[in-house]
Amino acid sequence: MSTADSTPRPETEPKFETLVAELEKIVGQLEGGQLSLEDSLAAFERGMDLSQKAASILDAAEHKVELLTGTAAAPRSEPFGNS
Repeated sequence: MSTADSTPRPETEPKFETLVAELEKIVGQLEGGQLSLEDSLAAFERGMDLSQKAASILDAAEHKVELLTGTAAAPRSEPFGNS
């Protein structure tokens, strides 16, 4: 059962743990210094993509926890530019 607030990931999307494992592998390769410049850039680009996907999953989980605990912050209604 799905609610409007929960957006399940399609089964084809990797899980958070899978993303982190691949990201750790890439970091190890980059730290090893054995990749060519071209391969290093490709690995870095892939790592950034994985990092963004993992961060998105964490943000969604944090939002869900906030909704469940009633701690979700209300949108700010201040005019732009006022602090």
